[in-house]
Amino acid sequence: MQDEIKSGIKAAMIAKDSVRLGVLRGLSTAFTNELISKGKLPADTLEDEDVMAVIRREVKRRKDSIDQFTSGGRPDLAEDEQAELSILETFLPVQMSRDEIADFAKVKIAEAGDIDPTKQAQFIGGIIKELVGKADGATVKSVVDELLK
Repeated sequence: MQDEIKSGIKAAMIAKDSVRLGVLRGLSTAFTNELISKGKLPADTLEDEDVMAVIRREVKRRKDSIDQFTSGGRPDLAEDEQAELSILETFLPVQMSRDEIADFAKVKIAEAGDIDPTKQAQFIGGIIKELVGKADGATVKSVVDELLK
C-alpha cells in the first residue's frame, strides 16, 4: 500500500492536482517518520497495518482541524482540510454506519450484562479495540454512551 501511495505522487504531479499531491507527500513523510520511530531505515517499507495506522492518525488530525477551524470562524480553512480529509478517506476501508455500530454494541452489552458506571470507559475501550479500522472511535463512544443511558 505504501508503494501505491508513492506512485500516486507521480500521478498527482502529472495531473497537476496540488491538493492530492500535498496530501500524498505528507503521507510519504509520515511513513518515513513512522519507520524512523520504529528504528528502521527510511528506505524500508511499512507493513500495511502500520500504513493504515498512519493514515487513520492523519484522518484524525484533519477532523480535529476541521472542528477547530469551524469553531474559530474560519470556514475557508475548514474547507481545505475537508478536501484533504476526503482524499485520505479513499485509502481507508469503508467505515461502519451508526446503525451497524449500535447493533454490534447491543450484542456486546447483552453479553456483558449489567455494566458498572465506573467501568463504562473500559467497556467502551474494548468495543473500540474490536472495531479498530472498521469504525471511528468517537462515533463508537457516542453510540455506546447513548445505549447505556
